[in-house]
Amino acid sequence: MNSMEQTRAFLKSIGLPGGDAYDLPTSEKRFEDGGQYRFEVPGIQGPKVMEALLEEMDKYGIWLHRVTQTKGIMSLADNDIIEMVKLAKQAQTDLILAIGPRATTDTSASVNTPEGVRMGYRLRGQEQIVRAVEDVKRAAAFGCRGFLVYDEGCLWVLNEFRKAGEIPADCHFKLSAHAGHGNPCAARLLESIGADSLNPVRDIQLQMLAAMRQAIDIPIDIHTENPKSTGGFIRHYEVPEMIRVAAPIYLKTGGSVAQTHSWDSTESDAKKRAKQVSLVKRVIDAYYPEAVQSSKGFVTDK
Repeated sequence: MNSMEQTRAFLKSIGLPGGDAYDLPTSEKRFEDGGQYRFEVPGIQGPKVMEALLEEMDKYGIWLHRVTQTKGIMSLADNDIIEMVKLAKQAQTDLILAIGPRATTDTSASVNTPEGVRMGYRLRGQEQIVRAVEDVKRAAAFGCRGFLVYDEGCLWVLNEFRKAGEIPADCHFKLSAHAGHGNPCAARLLESIGADSLNPVRDIQLQMLAAMRQAIDIPIDIHTENPKSTGGFIRHYEVPEMIRVAAPIYLKTGGSVAQTHSWDSTESDAKKRAKQVSLVKRVIDAYYPEAVQSSKGFVTDK
C-alpha cells in the first residue's frame, strides 16, 4: 500500500470518505418527514418583499420551506422582525435572519482590499462576537429561531449559549457559503460545533457534494443559481443529481435575480425569484419525478 492509499485508508477509518465520490452514490439520508429536498429563497430583506414572495409562491402552488434575509438583523427595525416572524408563521415557512456585524460592516478596510477576500465575512475582535450574540438575542426575543452565521468561532460560541440556555434551545444555525467551506472534513467540524445546516462554496461539484454527504447528517444548502457577483452561474439541470446524492438538501434558488449578495430586492424581484423556484421544480419533475419534496421546515421537525 502506497502513501496515498494509506492516507485514504486512515480517512475511512475515522468515518470520512477516502476521496471525492466520483461514483455519485445515492444518499439514503432524509429530513424528519422523509423528504429529500426543500426550497429556500435568499435575499429577502424585509417584510413587504417577503409578503410578495410568499403570495407569488402560492400562485405557483409550490411549498416554500425557508426564506433567508442576508443584510443582517441590525438592518431591521423591531417591527420588521415582528412582521417577518408573523409572515413566516402564517405561511408555515422558516425564517432565517443573518447576523448583522460582519467584516463588511466593521471599521477595518481589510475586507475591501484584494487580500481581504480571504477573510470572507469573518469577525475581527471579541467585541464583534459580543455584538453578533446581541443580534441573535434581539431577534430571538421577537420569535425568530433561524440564524445565518458567517464565522466559525461565532458559530461555536452561539452553540455554547444555546446549550447553556442563554438563547432558546430551538435556535437553528445555518453556516453561510461566505465562510468558504467545501470539503467533508470541514463539514464534519462545523457539524460538531453546532451547525444545523451548511452552505458550502457555490461552485462545489457533484462528486465533492456526494463525499460531503457521506461525512455529515445535517442538511446541505446548495445554490442552484448565483448573483453575478458570485459567479452568475445557473445549475438548474444539475439539481436532480444534487438531490439524489446529497439529500437532505435545501435548494437555494432565485439568486440570479440579484446583482450582488445582500441585494435590496424589490417586490418585483421577489416575484422573479419565485419564478426561478418554479423553473427548478420543473426540472425536478421532468428528470427526477420520484424525488420527495419535504412538506415542512425545521420549526416543525422537533
